Amino acid sequence: MNISELSNSQIEELIQEWIHSERDRNILKRRFIDGLTFGELSEEFHLSERQAQNIVYKASKEFFKHLI
Repeated sequence: MNISELSNSQIEELIQEWIHSERDRNILKRRFIDGLTFGELSEEFHLSERQAQNIVYKASKEFFKHLI
């Protein structure tokens, strides 16, 4: 399955199920569903841009392993 085949509500449900940290869930939803950049994420969640990238990378890795 490919993420582009999923609706936003399906993506949100899967993130809710597979990502355990509330902060990471919120960040991943804002990235995947709302399309925020790392700069925008860092401002919204009071993180450095590098921290936002790391969180998205790690949470995405967990998310995508369940789509295969």
